[in-house]
Amino acid sequence: MKKGDSVMKEGTIERAREMGMNARLIGRALATLDEAIAEGETPGGVVAIGRRGRLLTYASGEAIPAGPDRAPACEDTIYDCASLTKVVATLPLVLQLLDEGRIRLEDPVARYIPAFASNGKAGVTIRQLLTHTGGLAPFADMHSHGWSPAQILDFVADQPLQCEPGTQVVYSDFGFILLGRLISVVLDRPLDEAAAERVFAPLGMTDTGFRPAPALWGRIAPTEHYAYEPGPRWGVVHDENAGAMGGVSGHAGLFSTARDLSRYAAMWLNEGRGEGARVLSPLSIRLAACNQTTASAVGNRGLGWALKGDKWDASGDLLTGQSYGHTGFTGTSLYVDPALGLTVVLLTNRVHYGRDKSVARLRAVLHNAVAASLEDLTI
Repeated sequence: MKKGDSVMKEGTIERAREMGMNARLIGRALATLDEAIAEGETPGGVVAIGRRGRLLTYASGEAIPAGPDRAPACEDTIYDCASLTKVVATLPLVLQLLDEGRIRLEDPVARYIPAFASNGKAGVTIRQLLTHTGGLAPFADMHSHGWSPAQILDFVADQPLQCEPGTQVVYSDFGFILLGRLISVVLDRPLDEAAAERVFAPLGMTDTGFRPAPALWGRIAPTEHYAYEPGPRWGVVHDENAGAMGGVSGHAGLFSTARDLSRYAAMWLNEGRGEGARVLSPLSIRLAACNQTTASAVGNRGLGWALKGDKWDASGDLLTGQSYGHTGFTGTSLYVDPALGLTVVLLTNRVHYGRDKSVARLRAVLHNAVAASLEDLTI
């Protein structure tokens, strides 16, 4: 018997039924995580499925797989979200600035970061950075030079264009580093403080933030062991560039739990409203979740989000054409399907076993099996 099957018999069958899911099939969906663990793709992980205002969570394997602090993965294990930072912290803050009349998507980024106008970038817009069509390179080593965070930002702002803006989708950390800086300029406060006050607190995301306190490290799943460090990164951001920026950046640095990220995903299903608090306008939600890239850009990007069929889409085969989501390099993903009223969060620390490990297949088969379990479809 698969662990996913057995956990359904230990108390979650009724919850699955309340969510309009076939209990046997949702057990099969959870078993896909067990199988990825057994195949050595990740030490452990947590799945959280949201629907009808309810949440089903499942943890398997180990968060800390070795040593005296060895510990199982639990529903409250905190994971390094990696690039989920882009859509969970940076994106909602940019959309709030849009809602509040502080910015336009067609505003040149150089209006807020004048140094960015160098090297022919004066016309690159906020919309283009959000859709990865700004013509910027994907990333560069900014961590091995001993640069300060200010020097790193200067380096990013001075980057030359790699292609004509608006013509290609090139997934770029640079763009979201700049968006994080733009948020700080407009709000006159650090990115992490703005996200905590404006997004995480209103949604009750109590275990989400940048630079987690040492007291929380016992709940955090360690990531990769870099050869030049004595042990795996633990409670410190995995992304080396974000680490060099002090652990706070628009592209990486966020830590969270599956439950907290499900709260955030539910806000998107509810057109901007969380439990008792509105975070975004319904129109911003709808705009961000529809295609913002042209055919010539060869991509299917919303604002921040990867849409169905995009190169970076990890939705699998059975989530609908309305689905959208994002992944993180450490082994994380968050997906929303408004047509199904469904959210799926997967958190793993697959990089703990090395960068050759992958949860790409796990994401797809998990999404397929969750979608197949739904029994009350009207679409």
